Amino acid sequence: MLKLFAVPFIAAVFAAPAIAQELPSVTLPADVDQLLRAYERAWAANDAAGLAALFAPDGYALPSGQAPARGTDSIRRAYAGGGGQPTTLRALEYRVSGDLAYMVGAYGPAQSRQDFGKFVLVLRRVDGRWLIAADIENANQRMGPPQRPLAKPAPLVQVPDAAVVPAA
Repeated sequence: MLKLFAVPFIAAVFAAPAIAQELPSVTLPADVDQLLRAYERAWAANDAAGLAALFAPDGYALPSGQAPARGTDSIRRAYAGGGGQPTTLRALEYRVSGDLAYMVGAYGPAQSRQDFGKFVLVLRRVDGRWLIAADIENANQRMGPPQRPLAKPAPLVQVPDAAVVPAA
């Protein structure tokens, strides 16, 4: 999900305060759950081609900090070098209507009860198999140094009304 996920992810997990898992997970149909587990395996293996194969041929990946990627080759390039760490995906909401579905979810380090970020997947059934039509994700907290406070405006200086003196 994140191309530049490794270093900020590790830094945030160990340096940032714990992010509480506030929303409960929902149970997914087996075939949709298998899609999430395949995503986790491909991500952990840093398998960009495996990740791209989970998308519809005309699917979109919208990773944080990158331009949108559309289509298998573009998605593979977007995910190249972005995985490599065990990650857990969980669904917070899932709805289906015919051959389309959406899922709102959260992700975090495997074996942890903390969510690092969240995602929305749009799924499309293609030849009887659920594929990702669109994937957008972002972190729960700002990565990098803390934001600087806004500069305080300079105090206003009042100038007394000047007397108009006629020219001589």
